[in-house]
Amino acid sequence: MTVVEAPAPPQGPGVVPPFPAPPVEGRGVRIGWGLGIGAAILLLVCGGGVAAVVGLVTVAGKALNEQAHVVVGDYYSAVRDKRFAEAYDSQCQEVKDEESQAEFAQRFDASKAVTAYRVGDIDVTSVDLNVPVEVTYAGGSTAEVQVHLGQSRDTGEFQVCGVEE
Repeated sequence: MTVVEAPAPPQGPGVVPPFPAPPVEGRGVRIGWGLGIGAAILLLVCGGGVAAVVGLVTVAGKALNEQAHVVVGDYYSAVRDKRFAEAYDSQCQEVKDEESQAEFAQRFDASKAVTAYRVGDIDVTSVDLNVPVEVTYAGGSTAEVQVHLGQSRDTGEFQVCGVEE
């Protein structure tokens, strides 16, 4: 027969436990500090992310605007200087398919000859890439036109894909 020993009775009051007891005082302060520091770090990380996105959008907008000014400026410089072949070549293929180079040159006859132009800023909030241009013609009349931009499938550069008066 086997003998089963009964467990020892619990120790009485004043006995030292075999492990140190966790501190009780100051627990709420430490939790508060921990949560506060965690919230501050989260705010810094998220705030830095927002600042990075705003900076990226600003820089990208300025880069788009600069490229648009160059492309539209080159187009209207060529038209103004009657270098119609160069202006025609700066257009996207869809526009070239609708109009021959000779027809393009005829559009800018003596009454529609461009003498000056001023390129505005591209609207980066729009889905379409449109650039406003104030054009002055030979007779002294002016017009506000919208130049539609597209990208070349071969080079990725902007091209003039239409002018809307």
